[in-house]
Amino acid sequence: MTVTARERLIEAAVEAFAEKGFTATTTRDIASRAGMSPAAVYVHHDSKESLLFSVSLSGHRAALEVIEQAAAAETDPAARLAGMVHDFSAWHASNSRVGRIVQYEFHALTPEHRAEIADLRRAIESQMQEVIADGVARGVLDVGDLSGTARALLSLSIDLLRWFSPHGSQRPEDIARLHADLALRMTRPAP
Repeated sequence: MTVTARERLIEAAVEAFAEKGFTATTTRDIASRAGMSPAAVYVHHDSKESLLFSVSLSGHRAALEVIEQAAAAETDPAARLAGMVHDFSAWHASNSRVGRIVQYEFHALTPEHRAEIADLRRAIESQMQEVIADGVARGVLDVGDLSGTARALLSLSIDLLRWFSPHGSQRPEDIARLHADLALRMTRPAP
């Protein structure tokens, strides 16, 4: 499969943003990593921020898809919740460079782009809230603060980006299983 110039630029931007952060990365850095001239960046993107937005949009859409597929895979609310947390954590660990960028470079987006990404973030949180609310309604989950619990469970996955290393001793699957287990312990009624 042939990689297009646009895809090479996106991959190079991910590498540069993950390594240096958005602010410290220049379009020259990105172009160099992509094996292109600095002017080539502007053929495909009007700014460094538009490259960041492309990465962020793609990453958030992928994360939302992961959550939606996990929510649809089960009917039991507890199993749905565990699956969602498991898959969301596995995705973040397996895509830690992109995850780090989309979570921690949000402030660097333009107000219009931040608004679009914020909509995707709300959709992810809404999926989690719906499953928790269903579990509470059916009596299989016990949660006093629906939105706070949804954010806390999503934060398990997002926060792993601070410390997870793909070269470390923990595998994404191990972390995902742990987080799914913790999610159930946090939300199940006391015996």
